Amino acid sequence: MGNWQRFNALRACCAATGIALDASRMGFHEAWLASMGTAFARAFAAMRELEAGAVANPDERRMVGHYWLRAPRLAPTAAIAREIEAAVGAVKAFAADVHAGRVRPQRAPRFTDVLAVGIGGSALGPQLVADALGSPATDRMRVHFVDNTDPDGIARTFAALSGRLDATLAIVTSKSGGTPETRNGMLAAEDAWRRAGLDFARHAVAITMPGSQLERHAAAWLARFAMFDWVGGRTSELSAVGLLPAALQGFDVDALLAGAAAMDETTRAADVRANPAALMAAAWFHATDGRGAKDMVVIPYKDRLALLARYLQQLVMESLGKREDLAGRVVEQGLTVYGNKGSTDQHAYVQQLRDGVPNFFLALVRVLEAGSDALEVEPGITSGDYLHAFLLGTREAIGERGRPTLTVTLPRVDARRLGALIALFERAVGLYASLVGINAYHQPGVEAGKKAAAGILALQASLAAALGDEPRSAAALARAAGSDDVEGAFLLLEHLAANGRARMLPGATPADARFARA
Repeated sequence: MGNWQRFNALRACCAATGIALDASRMGFHEAWLASMGTAFARAFAAMRELEAGAVANPDERRMVGHYWLRAPRLAPTAAIAREIEAAVGAVKAFAADVHAGRVRPQRAPRFTDVLAVGIGGSALGPQLVADALGSPATDRMRVHFVDNTDPDGIARTFAALSGRLDATLAIVTSKSGGTPETRNGMLAAEDAWRRAGLDFARHAVAITMPGSQLERHAAAWLARFAMFDWVGGRTSELSAVGLLPAALQGFDVDALLAGAAAMDETTRAADVRANPAALMAAAWFHATDGRGAKDMVVIPYKDRLALLARYLQQLVMESLGKREDLAGRVVEQGLTVYGNKGSTDQHAYVQQLRDGVPNFFLALVRVLEAGSDALEVEPGITSGDYLHAFLLGTREAIGERGRPTLTVTLPRVDARRLGALIALFERAVGLYASLVGINAYHQPGVEAGKKAAAGILALQASLAAALGDEPRSAAALARAAGSDDVEGAFLLLEHLAANGRARMLPGATPADARFARA
């Protein structure tokens, strides 16, 4: 079968959004796709059970219902449907009140900026949407993010808000309120407003679970918006988590939801060739041997989608990176994602993709509309034509070496198509997880990292308490702190010394270094 025939046979389209997936250059044959029929029948059945309300996260004994967010009628109970509709209504009403000046800050006439404080899914999705749809000329409000517990990063964000803190609305997003990065960002924000002589409560809203630690803390704030226990962070962009900052920035949240709903409807089809998400999952499975043997390099040829790879890293890698399968067997599954944008990446690493180690497959994102301001740089050729030619050229150059390429085509980047694009990848992740027999909806590794960090901070406190005027080695201080982790003690003491909280006398080796009270 030639390229044109394969292109026609292995291209699936969501007619309601114009988004198409081309898997014709992923290297699999019709016979192989046909052989996957039974596996896909199980995957489609699992997806139907998920949407019907089956418990999908055994760690927390909860349903996984992010698909209901854009189709409340599909929720398993009328009460959940009403909760979804009420949440969207609350977001839109609050944004309208802020824009009209009915909700206003303590001193300034109206809010002009938004500071979003969150981590993981509470930041990556909102950042993607803000960058993809935003424009300084048309945005209703400017959005800024604190998405880490890095003091320098937090300071840089507040520096960007210098002189406008009195007109800035803070959104603190955390399911529990106990997530350390978000809690630390919130404390930094409260401190900044206090030092500016402002009442933080009159400039802040919370997005959290009802009854949470954060909801109690935010009792006197301007508003609180509900998070649902059946929506995971990495699939929360189309809940209040993502919709509130988007609405405040002035985006059409109804279009975001409608685009996702349209893609969901298309990707419920049980015919793999007519289902873009299923075809994507099949391409992933074939390219990686169903065990993550190759990385997915995501290159959108559109600056507005430059954050797509970062967003997909969490969605894909947190969902698919699992040690055990559903039967409890050790399988160490996953799918590594990296990328930036074209044609920047063309100059950065396409050389290796074409001629180097073949440990990847390429996912190109093609946007048909170049933009109204595309400059004609040669007779009859615009800068947008060049960008499109670079995409097709990369596709050809990679194809010449037999390296697999997947292409997603969007008519344009707008709210409806962005919502659909998010839904496409969400659906592909769920179907692929079923194909390889893992649970895409829990994240035990993330919790393990949080617990380890708590233990490290406890050791740091013990080491700080053990410091005296007489310099001692890391080994001696570790013993005094009741720990046999000398390496960890040295790294913590080195950190304390670098920040003026200990005194360090360097040695020829770490073992020779001595530490004392600052």
